[in-house]
Amino acid sequence: MSFVDTFYDNLAAHPDRALLIEVHGEALEPAPGSEIAALVARARGALRTRGVKPGDRVVLLAPNGVRWAASDLAILGEGAIVVPMYARQDPAELVEMMHDCDPRAVIVPGADLGDAIAAHWPEAPLLPFEALFAGEPVDERPRERADDDVVTIIYTSGSTGVPKGVMLTAGNVAHMLPCTATALERMTGRPAGNDRVFHYLPFCFAGSRILLWTCLLRANPLMVSTDLDDLARELGTARPNYFLNVPVLLDRIRNGVEAGLADKPAPVRWLYRRGKAAFERAVQGRAGRRDRLALTLANRVVFGAIQQRIGPELECLICGSAPLAESTQRWFEMIGIPVYQVYGLTETTAIVTMDRPAPDDPHAVVPGRVGPAIDGVAIRLSEDGELQTRGPNVFAGYWGREEATAAAFTEDGWLRSGDRADVDAAGRYRIIGRMKNLLVPSSGHNVAPKPLEQRLQSVSGVEQALVVGHGRPFLSAILTGDVDAAALCEAVDALNDDLPHYRRIRRFHVTSERFTIENGLLTATQKVRRDAIEQHFADPIEEMYR
Repeated sequence: MSFVDTFYDNLAAHPDRALLIEVHGEALEPAPGSEIAALVARARGALRTRGVKPGDRVVLLAPNGVRWAASDLAILGEGAIVVPMYARQDPAELVEMMHDCDPRAVIVPGADLGDAIAAHWPEAPLLPFEALFAGEPVDERPRERADDDVVTIIYTSGSTGVPKGVMLTAGNVAHMLPCTATALERMTGRPAGNDRVFHYLPFCFAGSRILLWTCLLRANPLMVSTDLDDLARELGTARPNYFLNVPVLLDRIRNGVEAGLADKPAPVRWLYRRGKAAFERAVQGRAGRRDRLALTLANRVVFGAIQQRIGPELECLICGSAPLAESTQRWFEMIGIPVYQVYGLTETTAIVTMDRPAPDDPHAVVPGRVGPAIDGVAIRLSEDGELQTRGPNVFAGYWGREEATAAAFTEDGWLRSGDRADVDAAGRYRIIGRMKNLLVPSSGHNVAPKPLEQRLQSVSGVEQALVVGHGRPFLSAILTGDVDAAALCEAVDALNDDLPHYRRIRRFHVTSERFTIENGLLTATQKVRRDAIEQHFADPIEEMYR
């Protein structure tokens, strides 16, 4: 029985249970198993009417919600290949990917998005939700699939070139879902059932899709954000036990809290600073009796209040997509909310390593590291430090791109991650940066910018950071956020103190313009487009070196 069969069986076994819940501001709109199953059945009928057959590609282009999940399950049930795309991406880029995969149908929520696609591709086989969910119901078992059958094609973000379609198979997903289900039970300390799980990241991304599918596998309700501009209120409504994050949100939460403390009474500000210093000494094993007393008081008066403000029922956070700064992970640990890291690629069915918390070992999770390899997956480091992996989670190849597929693997069959890493004695990995992102200033030294950027982002008020300086006499940085100039100078001086001369930040430019997907400075998966940022801020960069 395939994972798709399990999804269908869970819908039938829980007709009255809300398996998906849309969050609309302060309101929750539950969709029980029977309602989702009815939507799936009608969508399958509409797909058949459109002539969709096993192996056909069907693009799913819509915001998160119950109908997104029902569309996904319907396409899977018909044996077709789901090609999810990001609804907020530039329509011209979306059409380029559609031409690449040659879809039988393009599912869109309505006229607005459909018209945007049709402007670039008048013959696009558009299938709006209105027609999709008006089909004649098909109440049949999902079509059978072999392990090597492709179930989804997910296009990479294209930060370094033309997006490529990553083909994931039924076998890839069948291996991954038990791993993630077991990991969630380990992280939360309880079996599936009534975990309050919230999700805001687009389902078209590999990690988000795996979380959705894992919840369906566990028959555990999933609360889904419907408005990213109203995320704070939605979180207050959902009151989750945990949710999946990207580092930029966690950095923003931390910076927001610390900025808000400026308006608190002086004793509160003092206790926060004293408690933070005591926590840092405790981490280093240097805490004295006064530190322990200060930390106890700060936990009761300040840190606990911060935790309640962020999430009164929040037990942990899960973070992936990019390396999380050690300082940010420590900060959440300080206020009583552990953050567990996940590392992986679209090409590895989203995951390679995961933190493994252990109740009897407080050192099982190390801030700054992304944990050990998941079960059944092997990792090695090449001579130049590249993380390479192989296992049943590794993709079948890039759609229609044999040369790119071959280039993604070593001669002996290991997948090249493109990430530089190291590993500690316990097998926990740390991602240092991209292999191709090394900066070589005119001194000739190799500098990985990511660790420096993470340290800059730990400065109060700094939201994003990009270090530049390739071929230049020294390193500089582009910083976004609302930062006090004097405090920033002091923080950068402190950062430079323990760095060799060639890794020190000599200049910086602060801007209120954030790196976003909409202005083309972030990829759809929230990764920075380094070349685009350097081009966008070319004048300020030149000014820093003038």
